[in-house]
Order: sequence, then structure tokens, then C-alpha cells
Amino acid sequence: MEQTQNLLLFRKWDISNIEIQDLGLKNAISLKKVIIPMTFGRSALKRFNKAEVNIVERLVNKLMHFGKKYAKNTGRMGGKKTRSINTVKTAFEIIHLKTGKNPVEVLVRAVENSAPNEDTTRIVYGGTVYHVSVDVAPIRRVDMALRFIAEGVRDAAFSNPKAIEEFLAEHLISSSENDPNAPSIKKKHELERVAQASR
Repeated sequence: MEQTQNLLLFRKWDISNIEIQDLGLKNAISLKKVIIPMTFGRSALKRFNKAEVNIVERLVNKLMHFGKKYAKNTGRMGGKKTRSINTVKTAFEIIHLKTGKNPVEVLVRAVENSAPNEDTTRIVYGGTVYHVSVDVAPIRRVDMALRFIAEGVRDAAFSNPKAIEEFLAEHLISSSENDPNAPSIKKKHELERVAQASR
């Protein structure tokens, strides 16, 4: 029984005592205990079930998108999940060496800080288009935060001799510290600024 109680992510990181500080995201960030974050798409066909998928696996899935805008799952990383898992695993080691903190906690803080609260939506009213600011649902906030992180890492690592693992580690550390220069934090502020303007 004790063995099942104490499952460590990658047999190294304990995720049982990590607290989610953003109360709005408490039900949207899953810290389910797993050794290797891979559910083989079990949650894909159930509505809202992505909230049950471990946050590390959701980051891994986002990193696999490497194609063009409308064909995200094509290209050099499409479907290479093991490679993405190894990338995240190495990045976690780098985070631990640089900060001494639990890297899963760093990831959770980065997601909390990168998750936008407001977004804009288009409303067509009598032939004219209005942009109206709306609150963002918790699951979508986590989704957008992970997307901002993955896109920022991808853009930085593209045609760069430095390893993607290092970019991912640096990005997560700076986002977790709420550094305004981190790409995902920049995108969040930009989105919220546009939403504020169209209130």
C-alpha cells in the first residue's frame, strides 16, 4: 500500500505536498500522482476531462505541437511524446540544479502567473463587430498558460544551438518568479491590456 501512496514523478519528484495558490485554478490543475506522465489519450474524448490529466503531461502534450498554425501536430515534434517527456525531465533536472526547488512546484507557479484572467471575444450585432472583454474559464486559463509557455520556448529554441531543455528550464523559472520579461508573462499582459481597452 505504501508503494502506491508514494509515487514519485520520474521516480524523483514528490508532488503530494504542492499547494495551488491561485484558488480559481484549484480544480483545473491536476497533480495526480504518476511516475511517467502518459495516459495514452484516455481523456481525449470526454468533455472537460483534461482537468484530470496531470499538469506535467499537459505541458508535454503542448510541446509536441511544432507544425504550422493550422497543422500543429505535424513537423519535427508531431507525435514524439517520449522525446517531449525526456525534454521536460531534463528541464526539471536543470531547474532543480539552478533553484534547489521542486521543479513541479516551479511549473505550477509558472502556470498560475501565465494564466490570463481576461480575454476578448467578437460579438456581431446588426452587422457591426464589437470586441467585448470576458472572463476566462479556469480550464482555458491553464490551457492558454501552457500554450504561451510552449510557444515562447519553441520560438526561442528555433534554429538556436542552445538546447530546448535549457530554454524550457529558464522560461519556467522566470515565469514562476513573475518576471515581466518572460515571454508567457508578456503574452498574458498583452492579452489583458487588449481586453481592458475593450471593456
